[in-house]
Amino acid sequence: MRAELILDAAAAWPTFSEDDLATLADRAVATAFHVGLESAGFDHWEADAALSVAFLDDTRVARLNQDFRNKPEPTNVLSWPSFEGETPEDIMEQGQADGPAVYWGDLALAGETVHRETLEQEKTPDAHLSHLIIHGVLHLLGFDHIEEEQAELMEGLERLAMRDLGYPDPYGESAE
Repeated sequence: MRAELILDAAAAWPTFSEDDLATLADRAVATAFHVGLESAGFDHWEADAALSVAFLDDTRVARLNQDFRNKPEPTNVLSWPSFEGETPEDIMEQGQADGPAVYWGDLALAGETVHRETLEQEKTPDAHLSHLIIHGVLHLLGFDHIEEEQAELMEGLERLAMRDLGYPDPYGESAE
């Protein structure tokens, strides 16, 4: 699994160096990919898989959020999957049929929003950013949280991935 790092607004990410962002993104992407595939019934993945993770500022993410979701404010993470389907299994099958190199899609994260949430939620920057990347990757793999049953599954996978990375439950009462 390869995550292409795009650091477009370094000033919006003062807590992290570019190397730190790359390391954190690679770990979070690989872990989310593993738990997502396993949940969808794929024990291993033969294809060369990739996606992009763009670390942007709030202004840029607000513009993207307006363009793609008709919401004129920044949000913490946006995702654009390469495949469409009703279930994660549908998405995985499309990815598998795509051949030896699969591009899963793109993520964009808003630096100031992520930083503000980290402070408001009393979480560590590493844990909160890892959680948001995991959340975005699971969306690329076809998981969603619109309906309660879907949300429970997706949140369970997020908890599992965070635990695998050594972080506390992102939905728990205690600070990370």
